[in-house]
Amino acid sequence: MGKLYDQIDASLQSFFEEQRLFFVATAPIDADGHINLSPKGLDTFRVLGPSKVAYLDYVGSGAETIAHLKQNRRIVMMWCAFQGPPRIVRVHGHGEVVAPPDAEYQRLRALFPETPEARAIVVVSVQRVADSCGFGVPLYEFQSQRTQLPAWVDRKGADGLKDYQAKKNAGSIDGLPAVTWLDDEV
Repeated sequence: MGKLYDQIDASLQSFFEEQRLFFVATAPIDADGHINLSPKGLDTFRVLGPSKVAYLDYVGSGAETIAHLKQNRRIVMMWCAFQGPPRIVRVHGHGEVVAPPDAEYQRLRALFPETPEARAIVVVSVQRVADSCGFGVPLYEFQSQRTQLPAWVDRKGADGLKDYQAKKNAGSIDGLPAVTWLDDEV
């Protein structure tokens, strides 16, 4: 049977840190809009406090999460135990996109690995934390993180990443604004 938590305690934080993968889901307000679900790997997640978490958002082929958070702030994150005892934990909350031009970005960016360069940091004010059994989640053995994203970022370089984001991340697939801060960067 699932359990609700008042906040993220040391045990939950430890569980999050042990997982090599988590998922982020968002949706636009319009019921005809596309729901987005994204896997997140690498060393991108941090617990900032008992009711606040953040993850480093790398440049990707879409920017749905950013667009949805800018529109309505709703987000859910999910971790599944693929090794050890079965468990699923979901964190529901309100997300804020912290962009590189923001002073808060530099403060938070220091909490994550220096490379690869990121597109934004998503900070989530936690509203609900719940776990469930995870009995149906298969066991998998972790081999390693993939190297393609850091290599791609290195090949693109800072200017190439900005050009890519201007072309691919300015809006969502539903036409919502997403990465809009590139012109603001100094």
